[in-house]
Amino acid sequence: MLNKFGFGLAAIGRPGYINLGHAEDLNNNYSIPSMRAHAHQLLDVAWENGIRYFDAARSYGRAEEFLSSWLRKREIDPNEIRVGSKWGYTYTAAWQVQTPEGVQHEVKRHELDVLKKQFQASWNNLSPYLDLYQIHSATIESGVLENEEVMNCLNGLRESGTAIGLSVSGVNQAATIEKALTVKFENELLFSSVQATWNLLEQSATSALQAAHQAGLNVIVKESLANGRLTLRNNVKHFAARKQLLEETAKELNSSIDALSIAAALNQPWATTVLCGAANETHLRSNLKACDIEWSDSLSNQLDGLTQNPQEYWAERSKMDWN
Repeated sequence: MLNKFGFGLAAIGRPGYINLGHAEDLNNNYSIPSMRAHAHQLLDVAWENGIRYFDAARSYGRAEEFLSSWLRKREIDPNEIRVGSKWGYTYTAAWQVQTPEGVQHEVKRHELDVLKKQFQASWNNLSPYLDLYQIHSATIESGVLENEEVMNCLNGLRESGTAIGLSVSGVNQAATIEKALTVKFENELLFSSVQATWNLLEQSATSALQAAHQAGLNVIVKESLANGRLTLRNNVKHFAARKQLLEETAKELNSSIDALSIAAALNQPWATTVLCGAANETHLRSNLKACDIEWSDSLSNQLDGLTQNPQEYWAERSKMDWN
């Protein structure tokens, strides 16, 4: 199962993020040199434990820069690693944990000028390692999959050797994936991968991800820990019963809630890669223990009751604080 692990840099490329306990993970130390060193430490641990896919985005603050400097410092052979990044969101928090009123941490624009500008920036940072470029948080509402200029540009990148993917989010993940599977050039699918939120709480995209897998796409699972909600840090009252079930099940397996939750994603037959988004070494090593869990149908059935209504899940996510 270790070969299915990837490492996502969403939580370590910028001071503010929505993961529960993010400030604690970074030791409240947000200087650029400190965060760069912290990122390099985690990337080292990931590499030493066999992780070979690394996932960034233009909106993850300095994530691409941190990843690039680590790759070059370690002199990693481009043929031994896969690197993906994303375009569509622009980082606007100016290295602040809390932004002024009316200022967002990131702004989404799925337009041609943004694609061209951000691809060049990603390429400058990550060439010759970058081999997957993804639309960041594609949705039906954004209309990006119907934007002919954008699709043609992405196809040009594909023809020049860069694999094209998309990440999806929100209650309509499944519909977006289904739409993506219709985008073709000369009868070939534009997208070779899809990245989606799937975890023990949110499983509404399962059928669409199965269809993507059957169509030949790589399926990358993000947010398998639901931004920390599937960890001991979640002390919300209405989660108490779910947390108790997770704790009892993990104890029976001599494991932890986080490892159990990630194991659920790793053991989906359609999942190609499951991203670990840990922001400190202790959590990363704990996450990796998901590989030690022997999955079974009975275990899956035991955890079925954890699933939330997707509208409820995404409403809760939208209310999470940047910290």
